[in-house]
Amino acid sequence: MERLIFVTGGARSGKSSFAVKLAAQLSKKVIFIATAEALDKEMKDRIKKHQRWRQRSWKTVEEPGDIDKILSELRKKYSLVLLDCLTLLISNWLLSGKKAVFKDVRSLLRAARERESPTIIVSNEVGMGIVPDNELGRRFRDIAGRVNQIVAEEADAVYFLVSGLPIKIKGPNQNKKLRDHRGHRT
Repeated sequence: MERLIFVTGGARSGKSSFAVKLAAQLSKKVIFIATAEALDKEMKDRIKKHQRWRQRSWKTVEEPGDIDKILSELRKKYSLVLLDCLTLLISNWLLSGKKAVFKDVRSLLRAARERESPTIIVSNEVGMGIVPDNELGRRFRDIAGRVNQIVAEEADAVYFLVSGLPIKIKGPNQNKKLRDHRGHRT
C-alpha cells in the first residue's frame, strides 16, 4: 500500500477535492489536518466550502504549524491522515519568522513515515505561474518549489492535477499507456 501520497497542481486545479475523494476511497477513519487560517472573509468562505466536501465522520484538526507533532500523536488513532495544504503551512512558517523550513518538512515526512497507515499531503505547484514582483514572494516560491521536490521524492505516489484531472506521475501504474483523443496509444 502507498503510505505517503503527494497531490499537487496549480491553483484551482482540483487538488483538494481529488485528495478528499481518494481519502474516502482508502479509509473511513480519516483525520483532516487543515493548515489554513481564516484571517479574512474570503478565506473564511474558502474554508467553509472545503469543509462541505469532507465526510461528516472525519475528524478535523486546524493546525497552522506543528504538523509533525500531530502526526506523531495520531500514530494509531486514525487509519488515514489528509494534510491540506503544505503550501499554506510553508507560508505560515515563513510569516512567523521560522528559518528551518526544510528541516521541519523532513521532520514532518519522518513523522508521516513512522505511521503505519497512509498520509496524503496536498500542495500547490507554484513554479508554473508568474515570477512574483517582490523578494518575499520569490523566496516563498523558491522554498515551496524545493519543498515540493523533497516531498515528491519521498512519496510512494504522486498525483498532478490539471483542470480537475489527476495524472499519476509516480507510483504503481504511472506509466500505463494512455489513449489520445483519437483513441491511439501514446
